[in-house]
Parts: sequence; structure tokens; C-alpha cells
Amino acid sequence: VQLQASGGGLVQAGDSLKLSCAASGRTFSSYAMAWFRQAPGKERELIAAITWSAFTTYYVDSVKGRFTISRNNAKSTVFLQMNSLKPEDTAIYYCAADKSYRPKEYEYWGQGTQVTVSS
Repeated sequence: VQLQASGGGLVQAGDSLKLSCAASGRTFSSYAMAWFRQAPGKERELIAAITWSAFTTYYVDSVKGRFTISRNNAKSTVFLQMNSLKPEDTAIYYCAADKSYRPKEYEYWGQGTQVTVSS
């Protein structure tokens, strides 16, 4: 599976941004998907995950109520809608895919897209 993340940018605190991750190469609908982020000087963290059916989702506490993960299997794309952005959301955001939901290690990774939130 090849993953291409896009949609990052420079925004102000309180703004919204929607990230996209387009997949190709395998049957997208059979893969669970996730979004990670890595801020400068910090470890990469899982912030949202979704099962292949979109029936189950997960969010880290710091983004609950502000971020929404979704997917369009017909378009082989997973999204991350980010609202009420804060400066601490500044990071490189990565999408990932795996046959399992929230595995210890994801098999496929996108290249990352930079999100910068100014105060």
C-alpha cells in the first residue's frame, strides 16, 4: 500500500484544517487506518485510528472532541478533520495502514504533512 498524505499548512489557533491520505496499490477497504503526529523533540504518537468498516474509532485524549477521523473506501482515502486547532497541535502528521486495528507496529506509512498552528 502506498500512502500520500496532504492538506497540512500554517493556520492560526482556533482554525480548522482537513488532512487527507490517499492510498493505492492494495484493497484499501481491507486496511485499518490511523493518523500519527510527531512534534519537534517528541516521539511520534497515535492520535486517531479507524477500522476498515469505520465502525470503530479511537482518539487520544488531547484531540477528543476536536479531531474526527473518517474514511471513504470508494475513494481509498482517509481523512482527519481538525477543528479548534491549538499551537500544541503543531507537528508532522503521518497516516498509516495495517490489516489489524491499532497494531503494535503499522505496516505502511505515508510521507507526512506539516501542520503549524500559530498563537
